[in-house]
Amino acid sequence: MEQGGRLLIAGPNVMLGYLKAENPGDLQPPADGWYDTGDIVSLDSEGYVTILGRAKRFAKIAGEMVSLGAVENLVSSLWPGEMHAVVALPGARKGEELVLLTERAEASREAISAHARQQGASELMVPRRIFCVEKLPLLGSGKADHPGAKALAEELMAAQGAA
Repeated sequence: MEQGGRLLIAGPNVMLGYLKAENPGDLQPPADGWYDTGDIVSLDSEGYVTILGRAKRFAKIAGEMVSLGAVENLVSSLWPGEMHAVVALPGARKGEELVLLTERAEASREAISAHARQQGASELMVPRRIFCVEKLPLLGSGKADHPGAKALAEELMAAQGAA
C-alpha cells in the first residue's frame, strides 16, 4: 500500500477472544493479544487515525494493494447517474483482477482508462472485466451488496468461460 496499514489493537478494553462453532465454550484469544480490526488506516503526523477502508475491500494486483472503494469512486465520478460495484476475483496473471458490475449500459474499459489517466489514477485501478447488468444486488439500505455482487460476478465469469 502506498499509505496506511492494518489496524491492530490491544489493551484491557479489547475483547477477550472469539467463541467458535468448532470449539463451543472455548474462548480463543486474539493472536499475541492483538485484535485485527480488519480496517486499513493511516496515521498523520499529529497522531490522528484516518480509516481508509476495510481489508476485505482491497485487492492485491501485481503486488500492489488497490482499494475497491477507490475504484468505485473513480467509476462513479465518470458515470454518477448509475450504480457500480467493484469486486476482486482470482486473476490468471497478477494475483487478483478487478471486475466491475455496472448499471451503465455502454460502460467500457477504454472510457474508464482515459478517465483514470485524466484523474491521475493508476492503471491498476481500471477494472480488467466489465459486466453491464440491469440491476445490481442491493442491501436494504439501497447500497451495493458486495457479497451478492461478487457471487454475480463469479456466475457471469463462469458463463462467459462456458460460452
